[in-house]
Amino acid sequence: MKLFIPLLFIVFLLTGCSGENGTESDLFFSWKEIESPASTQSGQPFLYSDGDGNVYLSWIEPGIDDKHVFRFASFIGNGWSEPVTIAEGDEFFVNWADVPSIFKSNNGMFAAHWLQSSGEWIFAYDVKISLSDNNGRSWSVPFSPHNDGTKTEHGFASFFDHPDSGIGIVWLDGREAEYSGAAGEGHASEAGWNMHLRSTTIQSNNYRSEEILLDDRVCECCPTAAVETKNGVLVAYRDRTEDEIRDISLVRFEDGGWTAPYPLYEDGWNIAGCPVNGPALSAIENKVAAAWYTAAGNDAKVNVAFSTDAGATFSEPVRVDNGLPLGRVAVELLDDGSAIVMWIEILEEDAGLMIRRVYPDGSTGHAEKIVLISDDRSSGYPRMTRNGNKIFFAWVDTFNESFVRTARAGIDI
Repeated sequence: MKLFIPLLFIVFLLTGCSGENGTESDLFFSWKEIESPASTQSGQPFLYSDGDGNVYLSWIEPGIDDKHVFRFASFIGNGWSEPVTIAEGDEFFVNWADVPSIFKSNNGMFAAHWLQSSGEWIFAYDVKISLSDNNGRSWSVPFSPHNDGTKTEHGFASFFDHPDSGIGIVWLDGREAEYSGAAGEGHASEAGWNMHLRSTTIQSNNYRSEEILLDDRVCECCPTAAVETKNGVLVAYRDRTEDEIRDISLVRFEDGGWTAPYPLYEDGWNIAGCPVNGPALSAIENKVAAAWYTAAGNDAKVNVAFSTDAGATFSEPVRVDNGLPLGRVAVELLDDGSAIVMWIEILEEDAGLMIRRVYPDGSTGHAEKIVLISDDRSSGYPRMTRNGNKIFFAWVDTFNESFVRTARAGIDI
């Protein structure tokens, strides 16, 4: 049975949990939970808004005979459409942090990606992509953006519209793994190898351009982010130095090529293993907002920074959390240059899915609690996307029967 929270109670949540340093609450004027199209035991939600005013939700749910089903729905009127199956199978690699996604290019082509196990090692899996030229009613035979053929880790992919042509994608690539342990044991940090950040371009006929190595040593299991700006494409990811500094780095595709990696901000977070906490980006023309989690100096925080030059430079970061963040951030830029940042924060009881409005001058609104959420990995990565003056949310409710829930809020932009 799906659990829906009464609207009055949600309004109480939005007005009853505020940060100490902020202006009067200024984010919401309305909030409504939307009946989810996902089944019980569903998870791995992803939200995407295209440039035509459409919002799409994708997720994974159980199928018959121990299979997994990757599905999506469109928001129509005041609710979600009937779900459409993109792919299903018994070899899916299903993970709380490495989440499938759906994307619609500027030319109307749909792309979706998911993960498929490729070997006995638990972290041996490939990125699989399928395309649709009929608004998602049917999907092409799946293929991989990488062609190395190694039974190693490939994942944490992000789509974008490539300025030259086709659909671009970046992913984490473990083809240089020298893993030799027993099946199901070990992970990247223990295996003594470097994870890559790679990219390629996909055409409508499943043609893949040559793979490009963007960074030859990155953090092994943090989600990536990619946005299009007026100047080109901006990609954010968690990097990894030889000294185990794992801060957020950026690369840009401009003037026909990719830049060398450069830091978003030098937090100096020294950590020997992957924190599974990736960055988030949002862009309007050449304005960009970037949000990320760091625990440098054993001080966990969620930061946001702003750029007016397509991500070439960023402002000093603004801290948005209330002191006990878990991270798993999302961000949406608004027309006035402010941004809404979302993250998970530890509370007295479980954790809260939090949001705060932040302005480029460093001022902030109150931190608002949307809903209670589990503080363990079962809650996964909550999602947020903007469509005009509406913000859509998706998260995994694990307090009742685990399933993907969705909501929509009006904002003053």
